[in-house]
Amino acid sequence: MKLALVGYGKMGKMMDSLAAQYGFEVVLRLDEFNNVDGAGMTKENFAGVDAAIEFTIPEAAIGNIETLASLGVNTVAGTTGWLEHLNRARAAVSKAGTGFVYASNFSVGINVFERVVAETAKLMAAHDTYEAWAWEIHHSAKKDAPSGTLLTLVESMRKAGYERKIDQAASRAGAHPGTHEIGFDSAADTITLRHAARSREGFARGALQAARWVVGKQGFYEFRDVLFGK
Repeated sequence: MKLALVGYGKMGKMMDSLAAQYGFEVVLRLDEFNNVDGAGMTKENFAGVDAAIEFTIPEAAIGNIETLASLGVNTVAGTTGWLEHLNRARAAVSKAGTGFVYASNFSVGINVFERVVAETAKLMAAHDTYEAWAWEIHHSAKKDAPSGTLLTLVESMRKAGYERKIDQAASRAGAHPGTHEIGFDSAADTITLRHAARSREGFARGALQAARWVVGKQGFYEFRDVLFGK
């Protein structure tokens, strides 16, 4: 299978190094030098490409996603911080009849963690002596704060029925790859749930797993659909 990488920073390079393990040959690498103002997003460049992984910056993501759909390319969106444009992405994918996978986080572990958090929030919803918090830390270069992952975790708590206040905080420092923590505290005790990433490799592997899965498919999916079924 032929893979295009739209965005070739640290994540792009890591996915490039792992792609062969997922049955991919990387045939196109677009970065800030060969894709100025979308100059590299052409039908010729994407001819024969089975899937693309978009991993750039929040400001560029939705434009890239719409262009990839218009080119008929099945896409995995690994960029975070763009989900306010989700309806635009859905419309572009629907019009083009392509396949698309997105997530606030492509770590397999964090997606399992989200389910654990939701179930705990459901159980704690009836116990009003407990107050909740949600906190995360990432490297200082990360653009969005709080992270899309933290917002997704809080949304999952809400959907599970936890309606009380959830105090939210985000830290940005150093080269930290990402830790997310959800907690419930009362005068009697504390419950702390935490997921800590050791490196970017988990995110890269999840994105490649999603790219392999979306080849030949049509429709608009979340990474949880890849992992757990629609």
